[in-house]
Amino acid sequence: METVLIEGDITAQQVDAIVNAANSSLLGGGGVDGAIHRRGGPAILAECRALRASRYGKGLPTGQAVATTAGNLPARWVIHTVGPVFSPREDRSALLRDCYANSLTVADGLGATTVAFPLISAGVYGWPVEDAVRQALIVLRAAAPLHVTEARLVLFGADTHAAAVRVAGLR
Repeated sequence: METVLIEGDITAQQVDAIVNAANSSLLGGGGVDGAIHRRGGPAILAECRALRASRYGKGLPTGQAVATTAGNLPARWVIHTVGPVFSPREDRSALLRDCYANSLTVADGLGATTVAFPLISAGVYGWPVEDAVRQALIVLRAAAPLHVTEARLVLFGADTHAAAVRVAGLR
């Protein structure tokens, strides 16, 4: 699987699946989650509500992943995953890596060949950008899914992209 670093807007990625850095409610929020729900339209929220009414009554657990339609987004599916909130006192990096690994497993099960990831937990959840990139790359570089051939790490803003390129050793 090829891993690509892209500066841009995750909601504009023409891929099979877009990963949403969701909150556990699955009902929309701020940041990436809000942007995906706004651009994707009501079909995403309707499927999220159905998931809450069935399998995820208490919300989606941190590190897990589940798929819905992509609604009006230029993708077939949205894979929702809940990243951990950063804590300087507790190592939650395994949960962050689980977000990427479980999202890839869901994508592979759907038959997706291209997947776009945001930098999970690096926004309002406070994860330091460089370490968030490291944790993502640990999983994406080691993964060997059956169907997914390209994983895009879509980075919002030039500074975040530059940090990712440094961490990845590309410059």
